[in-house]
Amino acid sequence: MASKEATARIKINRLLDEAGWRFFDDANGLANVVLEPNVKIGEKEIDALGENFEQTKNGYVDFLLLDGTGKPLVVLEAKSEDKHPLVGKEQARKYARSQNARFVILSNGNIHFLWDLEQGNPSVISKFPSPAEIGNHYAFEPNAERLAAEQVGLDFIVLTQMPAYAQEAAWRNEAERAGFVQKNKLRFLRRYQRRAIERVQEEAKKGATRFLFEMATGTGKTLTSAAIIKLFLKTRNAKRVLFLVDRLELEVQADKSFKLLLKNDFTSIIYKEQRDDWRKADIVVTTVQSLLFNDKYRRFFSPTDFDLVISDEAHRSIGGNARAVFEYFIGYKLGLTATPKDYLKQSKDGGTNRDPREAERRMMLDTYRTFGCESGDPTFRYSLIDGVNDGFLINPYVVDARTSVTTQLLSDEGFVVQTTDDEGNEVQEAFAGRDFEKRFFAEHTNQTFCKTLLQHGLRDPVSNEFGKTIAFAVSQNHAAKITQILNEMANQLWPGRYNSDFAMQVTSHVADAQRMTVNFANNNLGGHSAFLSDYRTSKARVCVTVGMMTTGYDCPDLLNLALMRPVFSPSDFVQIKGRGTRKHNFDEEMFDPARKATLGTVEKSVFRLFDFFANCEYFEEKFEYDEELKLPALGVQPLSTGGDGPDGTGSVTRPATYEHFDPDEVVSQVEQQIGLDGMRIDRELFRKFEDQARSDKTLAELVEQQNWEAATRHVIEELFDKPSEYFNLEKLRRAAGVDRRISVRELIEKTFGFIPKFKSKAELIEDEFQKFLTDQKPEEADRIREMRYFFEAYIRDATVRAKIDAGHFADLNVNPTFTTRDLKEVPATWRKRIPEYIKDYVSLNPFL
Repeated sequence: MASKEATARIKINRLLDEAGWRFFDDANGLANVVLEPNVKIGEKEIDALGENFEQTKNGYVDFLLLDGTGKPLVVLEAKSEDKHPLVGKEQARKYARSQNARFVILSNGNIHFLWDLEQGNPSVISKFPSPAEIGNHYAFEPNAERLAAEQVGLDFIVLTQMPAYAQEAAWRNEAERAGFVQKNKLRFLRRYQRRAIERVQEEAKKGATRFLFEMATGTGKTLTSAAIIKLFLKTRNAKRVLFLVDRLELEVQADKSFKLLLKNDFTSIIYKEQRDDWRKADIVVTTVQSLLFNDKYRRFFSPTDFDLVISDEAHRSIGGNARAVFEYFIGYKLGLTATPKDYLKQSKDGGTNRDPREAERRMMLDTYRTFGCESGDPTFRYSLIDGVNDGFLINPYVVDARTSVTTQLLSDEGFVVQTTDDEGNEVQEAFAGRDFEKRFFAEHTNQTFCKTLLQHGLRDPVSNEFGKTIAFAVSQNHAAKITQILNEMANQLWPGRYNSDFAMQVTSHVADAQRMTVNFANNNLGGHSAFLSDYRTSKARVCVTVGMMTTGYDCPDLLNLALMRPVFSPSDFVQIKGRGTRKHNFDEEMFDPARKATLGTVEKSVFRLFDFFANCEYFEEKFEYDEELKLPALGVQPLSTGGDGPDGTGSVTRPATYEHFDPDEVVSQVEQQIGLDGMRIDRELFRKFEDQARSDKTLAELVEQQNWEAATRHVIEELFDKPSEYFNLEKLRRAAGVDRRISVRELIEKTFGFIPKFKSKAELIEDEFQKFLTDQKPEEADRIREMRYFFEAYIRDATVRAKIDAGHFADLNVNPTFTTRDLKEVPATWRKRIPEYIKDYVSLNPFL
């Protein structure tokens, strides 16, 4: 067995070879690795070292890595596997200085450090830099003194946007200044943002290379980051910057901001959009997941490629496997977080991990340690309270509208309720978090949430329509239910105003969901509202989401947030709450000068946070709500319509049924019935896809082999979402006129003739019911029709399914498609066995 010294040497030699360093002269050039000063390593010299290469007169071996002219670039000190590489740090420093080499690599074959003697401390690397990479980095000359000496004024960013702004007549005229700033989108730093930058300068001068900003949502972390980026690039303390985010939508948002703020001096790109020429950019924006995929960050990047790495929402974008990406690159590191120190407190579970906050607490503490802030004190802190006190942010008006199921109850070993079995005995039933949405959300619960929100939510102060709102649901299915209920209610409250677009589901399963978030912020989701002419606001008033529209989403005119879900993560809670804290002037959206002058300034001074699960109380042991609402019971309940009716109210006689007065008049309406095979443009889209798919030789071969998994992956990666057509499943489903979801495999099978057509919902249900009959062989042959009706209703109708699963059979009395009477027609045994069969054997995905 080779000794530890020999094993280390083999590994180090291989790493050098992989990085492009040469022990011997070859076709690529002269040897650029030497042993001891001016001693070229040949085969005899390597053999002479033997296994105990540390047993030299100096006790260690130094490799010198040379540049193209033969001058030393790097000293590599190799230690045996049983020694920590850093033990030879000072010896290596002394030797490197004697050779006028700026860089040191310390390695024992398993762990390696790269050390720039001009900057900071040794950093762990996972591979050795190549001659070209280290040569490029050699030209980079950071200087903390130069960084600290740079003057950062409040116009630091503006001087990049418009260097001569101070000489412009409109700026010099105080009466025109505000309009000039707004027209040119000039972004002046706030004093606390400048202070954050000064703290980095102060700490860098002391030798720090890692910094952490704890800044509340809405306080301008992106603007502050842009100023930090400019500071480092301008002072040549960074030649290229990596900006890491943890969500796709934040890539676009960050890149757009950097282009707006810094494009005159520096270039910003999104990595996935310019994979081949990212090196030309000064700022590279990407998600951590993109670099992690297929180990991309190791395969295509060198540790020296970025000299400043900024991690947005640091504890997310460097948590778990993402830490490897963050630590891979050497140089300065800046972390950004909106989660305050208060949430680092020890939970009551004593470290048993029962409290869902405990794992995140430890993750956040680890983040603070990563940035050298073990005490919990970041490099700079600016809290929500600071922002409110300084007049930059708004505190929420928190409405307690809790059910009997609270976040705290769910976080304790599951939620336990008393139920009664078939024999009338009281039994306890536990609901764990994972089946909470599936088992608890009966239809009337969702109805109650939506009615409470519509009755008590804030109205737009200019148009008096329902204020823009984000509702956070438990799951994709729950989001769909909430969206449907809100649209039904809106249709009753404001007849003719909306066409099932008062509320929209914005979740990852929805096509173009990312674009929808942008449109909502830009006030054109579903088009523009017609409530008031010359006033720009979105027609869609409520976005129902699960996890989107939280981190970093900027929509300052939001007036209501609804937590229709329990929240266990401190950072999620802070982010969700932070969506409404930004200020906004509603009068800026009025385009009629006369009406705008009449309005005057209409500022957002408050937003409402509807807390249906006592989330606030969960995160704050003592929390006083601004208002407590007792959720209305079923029955006749008044509901405010925001002033449309003569008395401002309507009445409900059962869930989702309203009587409403003074309907809006429809001025003009033209209807056209589209034929069964759809519109011509749709048919042509599908035919175009089929032609393109059939002409794809790789896909044709995979289909011929019936390698469906590979074929599916090929379609997704090579044919979908390309700039030429942007094919996707939803577009093609609509083009084919299918009334249900289709899978990629079905799409391929139809394209290549394996199936003659896409089956409709009814046809699929019939197929499934025939399988059911064959498998179950029910004896009640005379009741097959009733059983089939139940089978179909349970699959098709989410409302029926929810009521059956919850055991709320009496609620079917008011269901229009399948009633209690219909259920009674089904043999008693099969009322339970049919749902069980469907859950076990029928995929509901095509029918959702």
